[in-house]
Parts: sequence; C-alpha cells; structure tokens
Amino acid sequence: MLKNRGIAFKLIFLITLSSALIFLLIFSYNYYASRRMIEKNVEENAKNLAFSTVNRIEIVLRSVQKVTENIACFLENSTCKKEDLLQFLQITVENNPEIYGSTVAFEPYALDKKLPAFAPYFYKENGKIRLKNLQDVFNYNYFILDWYQIPKELNRSIWSEPYFDEGAGNIMMSTYSVPFYKHIKGDRQFIGIVTADVSLEWLREMLLSIKILKTGYAFLISKNGTIISHYNKELIMNETIFSVAENRGDALLREIGRKMVRGESGFVPFRSIVRGRPCWMYYAPIPSSGWSIAVIFPKDELTEDIVHLNRTVIFLGITGILLLSIAVVLNTRSITKQLREMSQAAERIGTGNLDIELPPVKSGDEVGKLTAAFHYMKTSLKEYIQKLTETTAAKERIESELKIASEIQMGILPKTFPPFPDRKEFDIFATIKPAKEVGGDFYDFFFIDHDHLCFIIADVSGKGVPAALFMAVARTLIKAVAVPDMPPGDLLTKVNEELCIGNESSMFVTIFCGILNTKTGEVLYTNAGHNPPLILQKDNNVIWLEGERNIFIGAMKQVNYKTDRIVLHTGDALFMYTDGVTEAMNEREEQFTSERLKKEVTDLYGRYIKEIVAGIMEKVVSFAHGAQQSDDITMMIVEFRGDQTRDKLSF
Repeated sequence: MLKNRGIAFKLIFLITLSSALIFLLIFSYNYYASRRMIEKNVEENAKNLAFSTVNRIEIVLRSVQKVTENIACFLENSTCKKEDLLQFLQITVENNPEIYGSTVAFEPYALDKKLPAFAPYFYKENGKIRLKNLQDVFNYNYFILDWYQIPKELNRSIWSEPYFDEGAGNIMMSTYSVPFYKHIKGDRQFIGIVTADVSLEWLREMLLSIKILKTGYAFLISKNGTIISHYNKELIMNETIFSVAENRGDALLREIGRKMVRGESGFVPFRSIVRGRPCWMYYAPIPSSGWSIAVIFPKDELTEDIVHLNRTVIFLGITGILLLSIAVVLNTRSITKQLREMSQAAERIGTGNLDIELPPVKSGDEVGKLTAAFHYMKTSLKEYIQKLTETTAAKERIESELKIASEIQMGILPKTFPPFPDRKEFDIFATIKPAKEVGGDFYDFFFIDHDHLCFIIADVSGKGVPAALFMAVARTLIKAVAVPDMPPGDLLTKVNEELCIGNESSMFVTIFCGILNTKTGEVLYTNAGHNPPLILQKDNNVIWLEGERNIFIGAMKQVNYKTDRIVLHTGDALFMYTDGVTEAMNEREEQFTSERLKKEVTDLYGRYIKEIVAGIMEKVVSFAHGAQQSDDITMMIVEFRGDQTRDKLSF
C-alpha cells in the first residue's frame, strides 16, 4: 500500500500509526501499572490487616497458653490437695476473661489412690463460675477424648481442633491441653492434662467487626481446614475449605487451602466462597494454634476509579494523535531531504567505507544531532576496528606463547613407558593432565646409582605460568642435589633452603619423594605436605601409607625433613597422586574424595599399572561429568617386582 506513495505520506502514516501504537502501549502500561499499584496497596493493606488481626488473636491465645502452662508447672513442682486445686482452678477462670473454662484431668488414681478418675471443670455460665466434675458426666469418658489423648501421646502441648463440647462446656470451643508429670522414684511419670477452653464466638465477633470496602470480609479456618469463623453461619463447623473447593470444582481454592493449613502466607486471586465474586485474598497463619486467617477484598470495588481514569486517558490520547499528525505534515518537507542524504551515507558506511564524507551539520535539531552522531560514530568505529585488530593480534601471540610453554613444560617430564625396559625388578608409570595451558604439578624419576631409583610427585601452589616456573626450578634443584646415599629427608631439606631464597611471592610446593632399593624393595621416603599414597599389597589389600607428614617445601627456612621407611614385597606397588584427583568436583560441587579413590583403586586391583592409572583418570573424568577442571591431575604408580619379570600386577 505504501510502496508507490511519497515519503511525506509515508511519514505521516507511519508516525501516526507509531503514535497510536505508542499510545496503546502507554495506555496498556498505565492500566497495568495502575492495577499493579492498587494490587500492591491492597496486598500491603491486606497484609497489615491480617497480621494485626493475627496479633489480636495471638495475644489472647498466648495468654491462655501461658496460664495453662503455669498451672501445669505448678502441679509438677508442688503437692496440691484436692480442695486447694479446686480453689486454684476457680480463681484462674475468674481472673482470666479470655478463658471460658478450665480443668485438670488426672490419670486413674494419680491424685488419690481411691479415685479412678478426677477432672473438676470450672466454666462460665450467665456471668457466674460453675463447677462440673467431668468424671461424673454421663457418657463423658475424658480419657478417650482428643484433648486428653493427643497431648498425652505426643508428649507436648497442643490446641485441639474446634468442636462442640457436649456434656461439659456445651459451646463451640477450642481447647489448649498441657500434659504434666511427676518424678516418682527417679522416673518421670505422666499424671494428667491441664486444659483451658476458648469460646469461638468471640473470634466470630472480632472478624465481623473488620470492615473491608463495601462487601469485603474475613474468615478463619482450623489447622485441618475446617471453617471456624465466617459471616455466613451455615459454613461454620459444617464445611471445610477443601469441601467447598470440591463442590465448586475449584483447583486453585484447593491449593490455597493446602498452603493455609501448612502455615504459609500469601496474596492470591480468589472467588468468594458464598457469592463467587472475583476477589483478592491475603492469608496468614496464627502460630499458636496452627489456624489460618484470610481477608477478602472484592476486585470490582477496587477498580472503579481505574475505569473512570482510563476513559479520560483514551480521550486525551486520541486528541494527541490528531494534533501530532498535523505537526508531522507541516515539518515533513523540511526534514526529508537531510534524512535522505543521511540514509545514503549510512548505506555506504554499512558496506565498510569509513572514509566517506558525511553531510555537514546545518542545524541543532534532531537531524543535526543525528548527523553529528554519525560523524562521531564513523570516527569511533575506525578507532575501535584498529584497537580490535591490535588486541586480536596480541591475544593470538599470547596464546601461541602459552602453547609453546605448555609443550616445553610437558617435554621436560618423562613420557616414555616403560622408561627402563632393561630393568625387570620394578615398573613405573605416570600421567599428568594440566588444568590450564601450563600447570604446577610434576613428576619425575631417575637413578641415583645402579640400585637406587628416586621418584617424585609434587604439586606447586597456584596455577598457570608462575606455578610452571616454580615447578621447573623445584624439579631442577631436586635432580641437582640428589646424590648416592642421601636420604629423601636430607634431599628435601637442601631443596627447601634453596627455594626459600628470593621466594618473595611466597610460593610453595608439596612433594612426595621416595628412593627405591631395586634389589631389596626397601623404600626410604619423605612426605612434604603431600597427599598420602596408597600401598597395593600382594595379599589383595589396599592401605594408606603411614608416616610423618612434614611441612611443604618453600614455606620457611631451617626445616629438617624426616625420612620414613617401608619395605615393598614382590608384587607390591605404591600409588601416588596430587589433590587434583581427590578434589575433582562435579556440577554439584561434590568432591571425588580420598575414600572414593581408595575404593576405585581397590576395584582396579590386579590390572597392569598403566591400566590402573588410566582407569582412575577415567573414573575422575566420569565423576566430573563435564564440570570444568579446577586443578592439575597427576598420578604415578611404582611396582616392585623383585626377581619377577611379568608386566601385570599379580597379588
């Protein structure tokens, strides 16, 4: 429709259409924001109203609880005669207006060896205090009632579900029951239940006094969902919030009921239980009793002002669009020429021609500012492209250097296995998997003399290039210092002194260093803060290598490292590793752990040493399940064969 039309028409049409859409969006947002504002205010008011009502109820219930618990405490800590108990109960009911009635119900023969049951009940009737002995009321066996049985079995105080107390109080009530005990011959024995009854009529009167707009109201449910207070008396104690939901087929009301009985609070849309009108409801728990209160705000009464405001906004919007269209017609001709020039320039810039001459800035209006912005954009793009080119080149150079460094670092570690094919009295295998391009773990092995093999596994603090450099220095020092007949402790003592010199960055390295006598199987070893190795014994047993764990290398000067000794029998092996194995983490940030490592090594028992190392690496990778490797992973295993020549571990 617009293809063959002039630009002026297109501008008028598009701007008017855009303005109409903008107005529609503004109108929609205004309507939505107004509703949200009202809903927020309603939610805040409903929350304040609900919690203020909860506090009023809580004050009453907590005072009832306190009185009842004090009676129970008094009975537990004193000896009270029957006459004194009756007088005490009567005074309690008289002095506490919130308590309708109270009793102390004793276990059989608990108060008097002659009384199989005793439960004096003082209650209020027509402004006077009455006494009724519950054990004498016809068909009133208090031992089997909920207010007696449940706290006795649960061994704690509870509020009962609301009920009609036929035979005792003869009103709708809820009972707070507190069990009490006596210490008899060192045993804590159950004696009875102290109760206090609260009439539900005062709750209904309190909730009916709450005025919410014109037709809003509040209602109360018990911890099992029974409606215990509502402006419609027919619902009280005859319906639950769940039975109402079933009758209406209302899944939302059923879910609200579940949340209320779970003790949650919230602000939700709701349909009035009686009238079915759309409403907002805020519900909140009453902590003492487990009940839940809800306050209802009718939606139609809340949105009356919004409807009137929206009519005014629509009229003003339409008028504004008409005036805007007239203004567009008057200004179209003066701006289209400059916009066309800018469009042509923008197309050429988009092709990559950043040397194009842009139209000069002729005015200070939006078109002039747009032209100035294009000038700035052209200059900024040229600078950005130049900097990006330089940054990319620098990054490629750094990556190339890191790759070379990684190759150099891996190149200095022995990777040919078996490394000494002519030596049949032992076998050795090792592997390393750096976490970054370059790492801080390393291993090494070399002969000090014909019969003594020195083997090392180490982990430098930190990662990356600094750790790699420190690793190279430490490895070089170890090989330079090692001489025949020097125990590992003395070797690491000298290496420590050298590494501490000029170590301003406070780096350190954990090292396990061992020297194997290839004839006898004796291993002299020193553990400088490293993870303890596992011993794979020929009798099908995998155990941790015990010994003194010295401080790591490079931490402080003048440290004497101790040398320990074990003897490997034919077929025994040492499995060494760095903490990159045991501390490997999966997506849930769980660690591989030393216990799992020992189990996996045990499961791989009897295989070639290369297969054992490869199997553990596979288990670690599988455990990580794609999680990013956080530390270098290094493993080494040394098997003593003695005079045997087989390649496989046989235990």
